Amino acid sequence: MLSLKRISTLLTFSICIGLLAACGQNDAPGAIQFTSAASPKATFDSAVSEMTASPEFNAGSTEAYEVIAEKLRAPWVIAFADDVIYVSEREGHIVKIEGKQQTRQNVYLTKSVQGGGEGGLLGFLLAPDFEQSQLAYAYHTYEEGGETLNRIVQLKYTGESWEEAHALLEGIPGAFNHNGGRMAYGPDKLLYITTGDAQQPELSQDTRSLAGKILRMTLDGKVPADNPFAGSYVFSYGHRNPQGLAWTDKGVMLVTEHGPSGSPGGHDEINVIEPGGNYGWPNVYGDQTGSGLIPPVYHSGEPAIAPSGAAIDDQNRMLIATLAGRSLYRYNLETTEMAVVFNGEGRLRDVKLKDGRVYVITNNTDGRGSPSATDDRLLLLTSLK
Repeated sequence: MLSLKRISTLLTFSICIGLLAACGQNDAPGAIQFTSAASPKATFDSAVSEMTASPEFNAGSTEAYEVIAEKLRAPWVIAFADDVIYVSEREGHIVKIEGKQQTRQNVYLTKSVQGGGEGGLLGFLLAPDFEQSQLAYAYHTYEEGGETLNRIVQLKYTGESWEEAHALLEGIPGAFNHNGGRMAYGPDKLLYITTGDAQQPELSQDTRSLAGKILRMTLDGKVPADNPFAGSYVFSYGHRNPQGLAWTDKGVMLVTEHGPSGSPGGHDEINVIEPGGNYGWPNVYGDQTGSGLIPPVYHSGEPAIAPSGAAIDDQNRMLIATLAGRSLYRYNLETTEMAVVFNGEGRLRDVKLKDGRVYVITNNTDGRGSPSATDDRLLLLTSLK
């Protein structure tokens, strides 16, 4: 894996400051509480809806978009299977979007989804051979023995619902906030997963703990032989709450990460990930440095933008969906320029590129936004700033 040249002078971000909220808001209690399934067979009803209106465009600003789906419930990630789109919802559903039809599908798990705070059904990733195998991967929060934890499971699609096929990794520390949850395939065809510090910052520096880490595993849940810590899923450590994973076409791995809450707040980061690297949390943040610690290539300063899902465009620029920032940002690795390229629709949780087109999901129904009657929505952006 290649490393990006370290940037010695980090940016102090100042554009569109009026749109940004404090990181304390992003981590504040009072996020929406979901009802967990009472048994391995979830009791939520499937629902089918038809979008009767023509595709809508944002007439209130210079940014145009098409509404692909609406009335999603705290969605978390976008996944594509040819022309079909799947979106995970934190309460424990997958929404299938095919043309104008939306179907809310049950996910049957052996351990119920715990959906309070920032937990729930988070990461969701279709298998590379999904069309043949009908398999997918999911990351979700659960409760066991009075503890909040996270697990990684393999799911089997029946055509109408999703059923747990195998539990690949359990017991990842969790909490009301800071559960991480992003999943992505690397250029090496292995599975990478972000985990939060579970509101126990000291765990991020403990390489024996799975909290505050980037994990790496084979698609059948094994520890790769070339992982930096023998016998361990840990690929990098010293993270607070990373939620975005993406690679450039040269194999450079980039991660977005939430900085500290309260005072000081902000200092959200973009990090270039190296095997076995220590990214400093909680000992340092922002442009602070320490012996053996890898600094970020970018940090937001104050206030927070709360970066979540990320993607790399055809010019190797990083697109970042932000929550507190309420915008889609674009970071140029060569020039170190950070710019807002879309805003005005509230909190954004994920961004994906397909066939050169940019899709985002809003996240206004998670208890921290101001939802409209049609939120949350999946948007296809037809122009960027």
